[in-house]
Amino acid sequence: MSAQPAPRLTRLLEAVLGIGADLDLRSTLQHIVDGAAELTGAASAALVTTDPGRDGLAEIRTPGRGAVPEPAPLLRVPIHVGDEEFGELRLAGRAGGAPFTAEDEQSLRVLAAQAGIAIRNARLYETARQRERWIEGAAAVTTALLTEESADDALTTVAERARMLADASAGVILQPTAEGGMEIVTASTSDDPDGIVGATIAPGSPVLEQLLGGEPVFVTDSATDPRMTTHVRHRFGPSMMLPLRASGRLIGTLALPRRPGDRPYTAVERLLATQFASQAALALVLADARRGRERLAVYEDRDRIARDLHDLVVQRLFATGMMLESTRRRPGAEEVGGILDRAVDELRSTVREVRTTIFALQQPPADPPTGLRGRVLRETGSAAAVLGFPPSTHFTGAVDTRVPDRVADHLLTALRQALAEAAGRPGLSRIEVTVEATTAGRDGRGEVRLTVFADGADAETGDAGQGGGDEEPGHDGGPGGDGDDGDDDPGRSGEAGEKGGVGGARARGTTFTWRSSL
Repeated sequence: MSAQPAPRLTRLLEAVLGIGADLDLRSTLQHIVDGAAELTGAASAALVTTDPGRDGLAEIRTPGRGAVPEPAPLLRVPIHVGDEEFGELRLAGRAGGAPFTAEDEQSLRVLAAQAGIAIRNARLYETARQRERWIEGAAAVTTALLTEESADDALTTVAERARMLADASAGVILQPTAEGGMEIVTASTSDDPDGIVGATIAPGSPVLEQLLGGEPVFVTDSATDPRMTTHVRHRFGPSMMLPLRASGRLIGTLALPRRPGDRPYTAVERLLATQFASQAALALVLADARRGRERLAVYEDRDRIARDLHDLVVQRLFATGMMLESTRRRPGAEEVGGILDRAVDELRSTVREVRTTIFALQQPPADPPTGLRGRVLRETGSAAAVLGFPPSTHFTGAVDTRVPDRVADHLLTALRQALAEAAGRPGLSRIEVTVEATTAGRDGRGEVRLTVFADGADAETGDAGQGGGDEEPGHDGGPGGDGDDGDDDPGRSGEAGEKGGVGGARARGTTFTWRSSL
């Protein structure tokens, strides 16, 4: 009996054990190729897959075994995973140019049969790992979305997490436009994101029709696919475009493009990414509903506070003012008449401030104000961060209905300049802003007047500033001086030095006055 079968059987067993030692698919395939070369003594070995897109692998070779002479003996054996042909083992060349034997082919077929089992196990393991990562990612996204403060942050979270899970070059969110197309509104990328946000898919695109219909779109190469029409398509290769759809509503599209030349997405990756997009869309809807409930709770709380201020505080202030008015008319009250007058004026001023606060409470906290009253309050509120205290703001007349937008814009420009100049005054502790809309001005027409009083000393001289005066704009409603010169500076008086404060008190400072005909 020959002594040769024992070493060959030993090498075969070692090769079989080697291919089952690792659950990573690429490592398993490398063990198969290396084991086939060692078992047969081939100069080179390669495993060529039948469907490279299935696992993202096209060919595995033995590294650094030297050149194969031409012509060289060849040996090919297919590898099957179940009923599917996975690929083919290709061996070439032997020492001394000897041909492969029947025993070599038989040993290789045994190795190929065991390789099919190992590949199937590696696939199952890889699928389980991928599924676990995507499930964990979807759970993390849901948790993050339910704690995000804004919709933009929520979209960025979805794009960033999906990009990392898919090993993509970029994570992109597109949303429908008014024209019927789609626009990139958020992009997460490890490369330069310049030019990605704002790119659009034109209405009528075949890709758009599929997405609007709720169908995912898978692209082998974004740069060459005629369906891709964005100007950034040349920067990417394989791509997935997944509709974010929940409750029958299309929220947007999640696009996950890879770099040019990268491996295409596998069927498992496509399935898991599609499921992730569905879960992310549902989480976005829930997060938006949560933010809506929180906004509603804020509105309701503000309405309650505003009602309490109006029904309780303002009414009590009015009652107190009437008591003081009654006291002032009693016999013997002449000695304290001045004090009572100032107290009444203080109460009236306080009522105006409370009403201003009520109006501010009734404004939506996140939406920009539309009326002049709300816009003035927004400006003074922004100035409070610089000044260190909120300016006192008063309104007289129907400023929201009587002042047109063009005049309101000029008034706000004058207000910003007046607040900016007042902020530089040493010893500044109080600013009063008054906006008055009257039905008849000096020219017989209605007018609007802005008055900004700031106490403290002059920034350059250290002395108290000058008192208030007027600046007349032209009839065009601009903030300029007489006529149509268009100067935006608020007017300053050359008259001297004191301004009647709240309740009749006299306070040193500077008054800026701006007015315009309506």
